[in-house]
Amino acid sequence: MAIQNPSALATEIVDVRDDTHAHGISWAAVLAGSAATAALSYALLILGVGIGFASVSPWSYSGAAAGTIGIAAILWLTLTQIVASGMGGYLAGRLRGGWRSVHTDEVYFRDTAHGFLSWCIASLVVAAFLASAIAGLMSGGVALASATASGLGAGATASATTAASGVSSDYWADMILRGNGAPAATGTAGEGVGAQPSSDTETHAEVGRIVSTALASGTLSAPDRTYLGQLVANRTGVTPAEGEKRVDDAFNSAMQSIETAKTKAKQVADDARKATAGLSLWMFVSLLCGAFAASFAATLGGRHRETYVYAIRT
Repeated sequence: MAIQNPSALATEIVDVRDDTHAHGISWAAVLAGSAATAALSYALLILGVGIGFASVSPWSYSGAAAGTIGIAAILWLTLTQIVASGMGGYLAGRLRGGWRSVHTDEVYFRDTAHGFLSWCIASLVVAAFLASAIAGLMSGGVALASATASGLGAGATASATTAASGVSSDYWADMILRGNGAPAATGTAGEGVGAQPSSDTETHAEVGRIVSTALASGTLSAPDRTYLGQLVANRTGVTPAEGEKRVDDAFNSAMQSIETAKTKAKQVADDARKATAGLSLWMFVSLLCGAFAASFAATLGGRHRETYVYAIRT
């Protein structure tokens, strides 16, 4: 059949190249999408920090509660990932090169890969800039737990005991040697006890050293108990038996204070561990949301780009 109007037919010729073997990835588009994701993530994180500081207050009954701040931070982090990654993925899909002779399923896969790669690069860039903050956040709970365990296990010195109890051994020495209103007895200790220190300062220092050593070991030896009881008797005028009872009461009170401090320290370490673990899991979930948003948005960007895939010659 003869062509009636060749010129009219020429306007419908489509320029379709065989790009089946063309590169399946446009790195320029991927880098552009990752740059947009990283920049937008940084901006949104700064905005979130500002909102967070504006919501908290050191004053009682003012500002948001700690639990509310934690939930809001998780939601904001997830929203940041979705918005920033979605924007970067859409740009990566919209700006990539065209594949006009490639099967639709392959195009869909390539668009998804473009969005995912843009998210990967952006995540690495953001992690590099925030490496110190992220490392400190992730290791904070572990470091606190390790330090607490080390501090609780190092009871061989008086300084460790003082740090664990939060009270100086001088306090317990004062408690043992505290007067009761009775006149102090004169003379030296009984037979087998040994000579007494020559001054109150030396007495106080010696009692402090004995108490520190006993608290560090966790037990008060019988000779030390007898010796301290005699010191109390000579200092306050009570009987040696009453002095030993005062020593026992002070030592038991000190040990109870140390155990209470240990329990509180363990609780703080456990709370930090739980908070770090929960935050890590939610950060992982938010990153997954960002990866999905980038991949899905890239397919949308590619689909919108393919709205005009043919170049019509005029």
